[in-house]
Amino acid sequence: MKLLIITDAWHPQVNGVVRTYEYMLPELEKAGHTVKVIGPHDFPLHIPMPGYREIELTLFPFRRLRKMIENFVPDSIHIATEGPLGLAARRYCKKKNIPFNTAYHTQFPDYVAKRVAKITKKAFNPTKSAMIKWIKKFHDSADAVMVATQTLEDKLTSWGFATPLHRLTRGVTTDTFYHDGPQALHDMPKPIALFVGRVAIEKNIGAFLDMEWKGSKVVIGEGPMLDVLKKKYPYTHFAGKKTGHDLAAHYRGADVFVFPSTTDTFGMVLTEALACGLPVAAYDVMGPRDIITQQHLGALSADLQEAAENALKAPGTREDRFQHIQENYTWTIVAQQFIEISEFTRIK
Repeated sequence: MKLLIITDAWHPQVNGVVRTYEYMLPELEKAGHTVKVIGPHDFPLHIPMPGYREIELTLFPFRRLRKMIENFVPDSIHIATEGPLGLAARRYCKKKNIPFNTAYHTQFPDYVAKRVAKITKKAFNPTKSAMIKWIKKFHDSADAVMVATQTLEDKLTSWGFATPLHRLTRGVTTDTFYHDGPQALHDMPKPIALFVGRVAIEKNIGAFLDMEWKGSKVVIGEGPMLDVLKKKYPYTHFAGKKTGHDLAAHYRGADVFVFPSTTDTFGMVLTEALACGLPVAAYDVMGPRDIITQQHLGALSADLQEAAENALKAPGTREDRFQHIQENYTWTIVAQQFIEISEFTRIK
């Protein structure tokens, strides 16, 4: 098949959406499919997204996008995001009366509502309700919606999604993230609690930094809240951006991975941490609830500190957690799921 992926999130951005397609693409090509990704940098005009400058919003993309679609002649169209490119692609498919599928990657209703609530808390609920209505309208036009977990599927069903929901899980590159390699974070007081992710309001990092901890806390990542948190929490080690084998070494150098977010749909850092042998501590919410399904993988609780302390005592070994990831989270599995959904929504 000729598979077309249209996404507002693509290189040089670094986030879960980008990495999902980046790691899945080689597996799709190995299976004999031709894949084309259309992203913001295929267009001349774009501006930074307010509050999330790493994401660029494409301006007036429809005519150029239409030509790119018609020149490629895809067998299946996948719309990855709900931004300007996603909207233009949706408009094209509806105008031509051709099938397409989408993915729900990001909890935009919560993200937008949290940002608006910084101005006035009273706006949180109406903003979230309005965003849910808009998101539902966007995806209801599709022939299939890809979701990462059962918990997310249940949530979208409760919102009234009528489009068929299909599973698209996530994988881990275990040649980079594994349990028995070099370690970083030497000479820091133990136990070391680690957070990895975008340093932004939606990640709820303050809940991690506020919890009492007898050892060290480490934050890896960049984002708009970084300078604020550095000033407020001077005893936390902010290590900046890390990638690849360097990031894996930092995972392995910690004792527990703490994930304070309550709005992520999956949380790829959870599976990366587990592949590096770390137990995970998190709230009992979407994402962690679907991944931390066995006692040796970590602990969930309404109290993040309690979860972290319990995760430190999780049974099993680092190798056990790595083996769990190898058996359940591979990009080959993800690619096969994507192919099956693409066949379901194939253009006749």
